[in-house]
Amino acid sequence: MGRIGNIEGRKTKQDAKRAGMFTKLSRALSVAVKQGGPDPQYNAALVSAIEKAKAANMPNDNIERAIKKAAGAGDSEHYTEMIYEGYGPSGVAVMVECLSDNANRTAGDVRSYFTKNRGNLGVTGSVNYLFDHLGVLVIERTDDIDEEDIMMQAIDAGADDFLAEDDHFEIYTEVGTFSQVRDALKANGHSFVIAELRYLPKTTVSLNDEDDIKAMQRLIDQLEDHDDVQVVHHNWAE
Repeated sequence: MGRIGNIEGRKTKQDAKRAGMFTKLSRALSVAVKQGGPDPQYNAALVSAIEKAKAANMPNDNIERAIKKAAGAGDSEHYTEMIYEGYGPSGVAVMVECLSDNANRTAGDVRSYFTKNRGNLGVTGSVNYLFDHLGVLVIERTDDIDEEDIMMQAIDAGADDFLAEDDHFEIYTEVGTFSQVRDALKANGHSFVIAELRYLPKTTVSLNDEDDIKAMQRLIDQLEDHDDVQVVHHNWAE
């Protein structure tokens, strides 16, 4: 079994929250443009943001509009990247990636979600040692993709690990080689269901108490519904 869980289940959940997700993706595109300019050829972070937007089925018009808006926005929009760490019910480790134009507001909201759902917000470094920070590429398995061929393409490009699942392939890279592996596979004609950097848990925690399960799911939902939250990582064995 791969390390990223149920692809279809996650996609269904994302589809249900598509409007909010596009807002988050637009914000990520904006930050990438501000950091490295609007030309993907010279901005690896923007390439990653575009790939993530496309994997989420964000229309090309929306992507181009977000890039143009950010390129012409000057200093009127400023988002800060933040990662909050904490524990959910029964010691489930949680990492929350955010892009915010108001750090105090975001911190207060995130802290409140943890507190209300049997958890607590920790300090920087309190849980990140429980995760591996890796590049993740997921390609849908189809009849015209030969498993051995795509595995060799990934390894030759610099991937660290390759897993073949029933309906998809998972490719893992170091953070520093993520872009080159992604670009090499893309040049070979592959498209991605997932193409991003992620915090993947080294071990998982099971919840048996029904109230803990409800609180943990509520914590994840509240965090993911927040406009400032980009991604929620956790080590709950759902």
